[in-house]
Amino acid sequence: MIETIKNRSEILFLYDVTDANPNGDPVDENKPRIDEETGRNIVTDVRLKRTIRDYLINFKNKGNEIFVKEIVEEDGKQKTREKRIEEEEIKTLKDSDKLLKYLDIRLFGATIGLKGSKGKKKEEIKDKDEDGKGTSITWTGPVQFKFGRSLHKVNLTFVKGTTVMPSKEGAAQGTFTERYVLPYSLIAFYGIVNENAAKSQKIPLKDADIDLMLEGIWTGTKNLITGSKFGQMPRVLIQVLYKEGQNFHIGELDKHISITSDKNHEAVRDITEVKIDITSLVNALNANKDTIEKIRLMVDGRVQFVKEVHEVKDGKEVINKQDTDIKTALKAALSEPTVEDLVFKVKD
Repeated sequence: MIETIKNRSEILFLYDVTDANPNGDPVDENKPRIDEETGRNIVTDVRLKRTIRDYLINFKNKGNEIFVKEIVEEDGKQKTREKRIEEEEIKTLKDSDKLLKYLDIRLFGATIGLKGSKGKKKEEIKDKDEDGKGTSITWTGPVQFKFGRSLHKVNLTFVKGTTVMPSKEGAAQGTFTERYVLPYSLIAFYGIVNENAAKSQKIPLKDADIDLMLEGIWTGTKNLITGSKFGQMPRVLIQVLYKEGQNFHIGELDKHISITSDKNHEAVRDITEVKIDITSLVNALNANKDTIEKIRLMVDGRVQFVKEVHEVKDGKEVINKQDTDIKTALKAALSEPTVEDLVFKVKD
């Protein structure tokens, strides 16, 4: 029997970027992705998964456990997925379980094509598809993320500069550089860890795998130190873990938070200039507390939270927003379920 995760969980991750490009669109001058209707910044789930993979490879020595990665061969060309499959000796669907040794496939799934037998000699065919057209291996990832979206409108900024060194022989001076950045964007990602997907596909996804992924989300974001990505900081990471056998989750936790600020949202430039309203999130968790086993969270110390407080003054109900500590607010709302800090190992 395959050992796999037994609990469903939801993930809410907030991070911000300052004077950086969190996710460029290659078909639009590599500009940060922005929803034209709402003016909000968009970051794809692929970008977040790459952050996780890069962290696990570069900082946790998990390179041998990551399948989707760049491998440069001696001739300077990247190794193709087809060649990787050949090296793994994946020739039929029966061989596909060999790939489940890779952490990123256990987490996010994969679709991998296999060559058909058409045109091959009979003695070369080993249990291939009968029509010779080939087939594919498909796993639906137990972990799924929506696109990340900023909690406010953003201000796209075009920056020009120059280089010191000339770009070609004979040039008297350096060339101009151009790039697009966002002065500020506070982004929310929402995801689900689906225990049923792991169980039904016999994917041996462990709780330890999820912990590594959460570490990759938080610490990997902090370690995006490149010219276009530097300036990103993790701010809030929450995992809502449900009781075994519930087959339930609240859904869209990112829609249960919002921001307040004394400034126009496009003029915000720092996390201290906003407060995160967790009223709806706390209410949703409270309404479903009987299904929740525990909540795990990590919060940056510069983040401020507010929550609505109902009071009666002169016989009338008055609603005010008051500063609150998120851990205290969650504990008060949940009563019995545990609220604990996420703790990541600095070294293995």
